Amino acid sequence: MDVRSLAGLTRDDIAEVGGKAAHLGELLTLGAPVPPGSVLTTGAYRRALTPIEPALLDLAARVDPEDMDGAEELSRRITDLVQGVDIPADLRSAILTARDELGETALAVRSSATAEDLEDASFAGQQETFLGVRGAEELLRAVRGCWASLWSARALVYRARRGIDPAEVSLAVVLQAMVEAEAAGVLFTANPATGRRQETVVSAAWGLGEAVVSGLVDTDQVVVDTAAQRVVFRTTADKQVMVVPADGGTATVPVPAARRRLPVLSDEQALDLAAWGSRIERAAGTPQDVEWVLTPDGLVLTQARSIVALAPESGPVPTAWPVPRRRAGYFRASIVEQMPDPLTPLFADLTAAHVIPAMIATVAEAAGRDDVFRDRGVDFVTINGYAYYGYANTSMADVTARSVLLVPRLLRGGVGGPRFWEGTALPRYRALVAERTATPVTERGARLLLEDAETLTRAGFACYTAVQTVIPPVVIAETTFSALHRRLARPGDPRPEQLLLGFPSAPLRAEESLWDLAAQAREDPALTAALLDGGTLPTEQPGGVDAAAWERWQEGLAAHLAAHGHATYTLDLAQPVAADTPDLLTDVLRMLLRGDGRDPRERRAEMARAREEGQARMLGRLRGPLRRLYASRLASAQRLTPVREDALASVGLGWPAARAALRELGARLVAAGAVADREDVFWLRREELAALAEALDAGRTALPSHAAAVERRRAVHRGQRLAEPPQLLPQRSLWRGMDRWMPSSGGSAEGETLRGIGGSGGTVTATVRVLSGPEEFGQFRPGEVLVAAITTPAWTPLFAMAAGVVTDVGGPLSHSSIVAREYGIPAVLGTGSATRRLRTGDRVVVDGDTGTVRPAEDA
Repeated sequence: MDVRSLAGLTRDDIAEVGGKAAHLGELLTLGAPVPPGSVLTTGAYRRALTPIEPALLDLAARVDPEDMDGAEELSRRITDLVQGVDIPADLRSAILTARDELGETALAVRSSATAEDLEDASFAGQQETFLGVRGAEELLRAVRGCWASLWSARALVYRARRGIDPAEVSLAVVLQAMVEAEAAGVLFTANPATGRRQETVVSAAWGLGEAVVSGLVDTDQVVVDTAAQRVVFRTTADKQVMVVPADGGTATVPVPAARRRLPVLSDEQALDLAAWGSRIERAAGTPQDVEWVLTPDGLVLTQARSIVALAPESGPVPTAWPVPRRRAGYFRASIVEQMPDPLTPLFADLTAAHVIPAMIATVAEAAGRDDVFRDRGVDFVTINGYAYYGYANTSMADVTARSVLLVPRLLRGGVGGPRFWEGTALPRYRALVAERTATPVTERGARLLLEDAETLTRAGFACYTAVQTVIPPVVIAETTFSALHRRLARPGDPRPEQLLLGFPSAPLRAEESLWDLAAQAREDPALTAALLDGGTLPTEQPGGVDAAAWERWQEGLAAHLAAHGHATYTLDLAQPVAADTPDLLTDVLRMLLRGDGRDPRERRAEMARAREEGQARMLGRLRGPLRRLYASRLASAQRLTPVREDALASVGLGWPAARAALRELGARLVAAGAVADREDVFWLRREELAALAEALDAGRTALPSHAAAVERRRAVHRGQRLAEPPQLLPQRSLWRGMDRWMPSSGGSAEGETLRGIGGSGGTVTATVRVLSGPEEFGQFRPGEVLVAAITTPAWTPLFAMAAGVVTDVGGPLSHSSIVAREYGIPAVLGTGSATRRLRTGDRVVVDGDTGTVRPAEDA
């Protein structure tokens, strides 16, 4: 049968009518208000396209999922074939009869793919919809257009990446009466942002639903507590445009001024929609994504499908930020820059116990005096999971004054600084790591494993404090030279930072090491193919790869991990590092194997040549004492500038060993039934872990399960991650105004423009890619703007391919700033909310000179 009524269809009919039509049939069975219609079956599709099928499948088989341009060309050729199909006369007659049965109304002609709207594959939105269709020829063109959209470039690449055989896919086409839409939108029977199953979220806008699903307009949001049957939250957007029916389809028009800020739905209508959503969810057995239309006669449902990849349920998003002590200020600065997310429970306990003691001890040793923190009115706490330094009001001024008095000694090398870090702090840290890794973790008792992790973590915090003593000499050397250079520079002279670039530092050496690994692999085509072959990095010699080439590759990878694998993405121990999870390097290595990026040595050599030419230009013009002063200030800045990055990269030296100890402890807890996965160890409190370790050492092989507590804490953490932690607490206190010096002091927006700190000059217009961590590095494409909460030395390889960098946290002295200047790309740092305000795919202008990020349309 070529045409079937929607009524009576079920998911058992998907192979014949596609997912959309089958779900509409089930809605009708439930008694839902669904516009009448029919479906042109997949049999009709196959019969109509039989004459062109061999040529079509030949073209589809040529798709390279990594070549989007090639896929676009193949899609264009397939579309030409489909649009030229002569629909058989009897099929044409059946289509027009189905139209006539719906009366004189305009039609909605919608694709219904057999792989669409299923629980395990989300093809939704990849095929075409035509609205406001009238007339026989227009209807037949729309049907062909739906058939052709099965072969769009996006759909071709999607199927190729998932290994779906082109010969196995087909398309049905739904013909429905268009309804008069006053408003439209979507609802989710579970909150997609938090995963909460008891919340229904409704998005609404004026006009047709195309404006909502395409993201064309800001929408009203209504959240319904389905258990309590009440609206618990709503926002009313400024809805500037809407999509309306027009001759030959639809048009986008301005919303009348009087309606722009009016709520689309009343509470009663939202509750009615939520009730239908709950009913559909109960029938389907899974949370649902439902599209709806508000007509003059009431609500109409136009689609329902299961929500694919619903986020795990999260706890409430914090809105209040209570402080532990009155008469104290709490700051997110210094080491907290490396902790952008809420801390996991174990790491929160370790930071509370060890950050301040390690800081006090290191400062006392570096300064040669123990009175810098005389009254000890300082602590390290978490508020809603986020890390803060806390200073009593009386101690902050005292600590600041005493720290300032140390600066002259520090600059003379008499306290802290590069000499202390390189000669004392770093060797001590390395020796401790060697001591704690001399015995394999499998041979150490459970309590010793926890002690190892604590000792190494405290040593890392001490190293960070030593790094902080490096920064003042470096900053003063750079700023002194820069100020002198600007006074002496003439038009055409280099910028001061140009004379400080092109020197090796730890992140750049790590990038060179990765480049060399990729270059070595590219010498053997079989090895290159094996490394590019999806999934994780191979751990055993792949078939067809030369044994000697494989051994050299393994040795090179091991050497890279030994030298650079400790680089942290964030300081929380729950976040893996490459040394213990080499697959974190997979995506970056594959980028390099595909030829993305550029030889870092060539880039550094170019910068060195530019630096030397600029330096010669300046020194050649100066004479006498002025020349000697300039040369001295320049040499000091050039010597010290790379030290900051070297020092920062050393902080995680103990992290691989600390993680190895904790994961071994976690594996033993799994065997004893205490947790479900060894990574759950990071979600236990320190006291819990100490008690469990003691029980293991006592020989107990069965322990009480902590699985429920772990899952609750993960849910709380997911809710906390959605919050925007203030840089300064309390927000109304005598400390107000100091937040402008915090590492995300920008945090402001004027209209659609984000403001931050210009960390590296220049301007670029490009597409945004928001990344939350190394597990998403593979999504990054050359020429995109990298947007992240922070970047640490471990993020450096992406800079070689980025057009610009934007961060929530950071400033002119941060890693992002320094490395962006090395790569000659603009950077805007410390915006406070870039990862929340920007979305992947946005086109923006990143202006590193003014510290702004604005939509490209406003350029």
